[in-house]
Order: sequence, then structure tokens, then C-alpha cells
Amino acid sequence: MKKAKDSEQSVAGKLLIELGPLLVFFGVNAVSGIFVGTAAFMVATLIALGLAWWLYRKVPVMPIVSAGLVLAFGGLTLYLHDDTFIKLKPTIVYTMFAVLLIGGLVARKPVLALLFGPVFNLTDEGWRKLTIRWAIFFVAMAILNEFVWRSFSTDTWVSFKAFGFLPITFVFAMSQVPLMQRYGVGENSQHH
Repeated sequence: MKKAKDSEQSVAGKLLIELGPLLVFFGVNAVSGIFVGTAAFMVATLIALGLAWWLYRKVPVMPIVSAGLVLAFGGLTLYLHDDTFIKLKPTIVYTMFAVLLIGGLVARKPVLALLFGPVFNLTDEGWRKLTIRWAIFFVAMAILNEFVWRSFSTDTWVSFKAFGFLPITFVFAMSQVPLMQRYGVGENSQHH
């Protein structure tokens, strides 16, 4: 029973760390505009990293990379008083993920297998197909971000960033479960 409660707290903590800064960005932007929202996003991102370290005594690589980009692009947004930079950040992150995944396939070192191998046990073909799907998904998300921020108001983009990208990613991730089941290998099987 204690293990289930610890697991629930761990999931809640990770969700807070991941989504907290984004929700702060959305809320402050709604009240005070994009520039104050960007500053709040930067501060909330640093607090989330500190919280992750405090709770887990480690911070995964992706939140560190994302925080670096938030600080860099947020800093440019504030310094130059131009919201283009904070709007470009998701495009750059999604493109970077796609390039990383494709590069891993080319190098025959599937990044998803390296990241999630301890959690999911798939055949090499399963990892390859899953990687290709996620790479295509990230390219599509980069294009979608570009379309939304260039076609709609800043407030619409912020709302979509906060409440559009996450559900789309969740639905896509869930749609990959059948592939993962099809190419999963049993605990007693050899993983090549």
C-alpha cells in the first residue's frame, strides 16, 4: 500500500515539475501579458528544476535541456522585447527531438531504447518503428507550432501551448500502445 502511495506522489510530483511552469506561463500571460508571462515562466522553470533535485536528487536530461532553452529564448524575448523568441522555442525543441531520434536510427543506437529500455522491453524492429513514429510526430508538432504562432494571436498561441500540445502528445502516446504490445518481448525473452 505504501509503495502505491509513493508511486502516486512521484507521478504527482513529476506532473507538477513538468506542467507547473507551463501553467504559470498561461496564467500570468492571461493576467499580465506575454512579457511578464515569459519572466514568470523562466522563474517557474528554475523553481521546478530545484524541486526536481530536492525531491529526487537528480534531474533528467530533457528538463535540463528544456530549461536551458526556456532561459535562452525567454531571455532573448525579454531583452529584445520581442515575443518571437519564446514562440520559436517549441519549434526548436520538437525539431531537436526529431533530429536526435533520426540521428540515433542512422547511428543504429535508438534513442528511445536507451531512454525507455528499462521500462519497456521491445524488439529491435519495435524500437525502430516507434522511433520513426515519434520522429514524424515531433516534426508535425514543430510545424503545428509554427502554424499556430504565425496564424493566431499571442494569447491563442499561449492557450494552445498550455492546453493543446499536451493532449495531442498524450493521445499520440496512447495510440502507440498497440505497436508496443505487438513488438514487446516477455520478461524471460532475450532483447537484442
